[in-house]
Amino acid sequence: MNKGIWYAIGAYACWGLFPLYWKMLRHVSALQLISHRIVWSFIFMIVIILWIRHWKTFYESTLSFRVLRIYLAAALLIGINWLTYVWAVNAGHIVETSLGYFINPLLSVIMGVLFLRERLRPWQWVSIGLTTGGVLYLTFAFGSLPWIALTLAFSFASYGFVKKIAPLGSLYGLTLETGILLVPATIYLWTVESAGHGAFLHTGLLPALLMIGSGLVTTIPLLMFASAARRIPLSLIGILQYIAPTIQFLIGVLVYHEPFTKAQFAGYGTVWLALILFGMDSFLAYRLPSAESKSL
Repeated sequence: MNKGIWYAIGAYACWGLFPLYWKMLRHVSALQLISHRIVWSFIFMIVIILWIRHWKTFYESTLSFRVLRIYLAAALLIGINWLTYVWAVNAGHIVETSLGYFINPLLSVIMGVLFLRERLRPWQWVSIGLTTGGVLYLTFAFGSLPWIALTLAFSFASYGFVKKIAPLGSLYGLTLETGILLVPATIYLWTVESAGHGAFLHTGLLPALLMIGSGLVTTIPLLMFASAARRIPLSLIGILQYIAPTIQFLIGVLVYHEPFTKAQFAGYGTVWLALILFGMDSFLAYRLPSAESKSL
C-alpha cells in the first residue's frame, strides 16, 4: 500500500482517538488545556524548525503584513475550534463533535462555491441538500440547533479556506498560528497560576505529562497529514478523512455510553447518506479521468 495512505490513516486515527486523550484531563478546565496545547505545540514546532535548520527561512517568510494578517485569522479560527472541541468532549458531547467533522467537508465545498467560484456536480448538490435536511431535522427534533457540531464545522471549514490561500506550509503555518496565540495563552496560564487555580504540576505527574504531551499529539498527526498530502490525491484524502469522526462517534457511544436516540439516528443517518453519495461521486470523478488517460 502507498506510504501516503498509511500516513493519512495514521493522522486521522490520531485525531479520531483525541477524545480518549482529553478525557484523561477532564478535571482541568478547557481554557487551561487549550492554553497548554498552544504553548507546548509552539515549543515542539520551534524545536523541529531548529532541528532541521530552517529558522532563518521561517523567520524571513513571516516578515510580511499580509502573511501575519492571514495567519491571525487562521489562529483565531483554530483557537475557537480547539476550545469548543475540548470543552465538548469533556462535557459529554463526543457524539455531537463527530457530527461537526462529518459536516465539515461539505461546508468546505460550499465555501469553494461561494468564494472561489468552484462548480459542483449534481450529486454534490444532492449531498449538500441531504446534509442541510439532516441538520434541520435534528434542530426541530431537539428544539435547538446542534451548535457544537456547527461551531466545529464552520470554524474548521473556515480555517481550511484561510489555509487554502495562505502562503506557508503546514509546519511553518501552525508554528506561526500557535506563536500568535502564545502571548494570550501564556498570560492566561500565568494569571490562573497566580490566583492559585493552575492545574499544571498541581494535580499529579501524569496530568502534567499529558498537558506537555498535548503539543506532541498536535504536532505528530499534522506532520503525518502533510506527508500524506504530498503522496496521494486530495480525492483519496477526502474519503479517508471520515475515519476521524467515525472513531469519535464510536468512542462516544461505545466507550462513554453517550445517548444516541432514534431521532438522532434519523438526523445523523441523513448526513451519513449524504457523505456516502459525496464520497462515491468524488471517487468516480477521480477514477474516470485516470481511466481515460490510460486508454489514450
